[in-house]
Amino acid sequence: MGETQPVILVDLNVVLDVVQKRSPHYHASSAVLDEVVHGKSSAAVAAHAVTTIHYIVGRYNDVETADKVVDWVLRYFSVAPVGRAEFVRARALSWSDFEDAVVAAAAESMGCSAIVTRNVKDFGKSPVNALTPEHYLLRT
Repeated sequence: MGETQPVILVDLNVVLDVVQKRSPHYHASSAVLDEVVHGKSSAAVAAHAVTTIHYIVGRYNDVETADKVVDWVLRYFSVAPVGRAEFVRARALSWSDFEDAVVAAAAESMGCSAIVTRNVKDFGKSPVNALTPEHYLLRT
């Protein structure tokens, strides 16, 4: 039997780079998501990111598009639970950006091997290593 791939937690900004075709980040972020879609990487998003994706896409596009994007995310990504334990852990990290701390706590709780984010500097004290999409794609 083959080994299972380590799971990465993909931060919201990477997903939105692709959904909103945000330049100059689109190409590297889409390459990461392409790996997920084609089974080369196993990935999760934090539970609270799903509602944020729906809200942002619905606001800047429409609800039908938001529904389709959420369905796509749920088809290809696991969802890292965000519950009381993750919130308590995030508070214990004492970061100025609570949302980033919640992402780190969710990744840690799920046993993720890395967080793929464009905001690596915000995860400097993360219990899970943070990589930019570009650095993640360079892994061996």
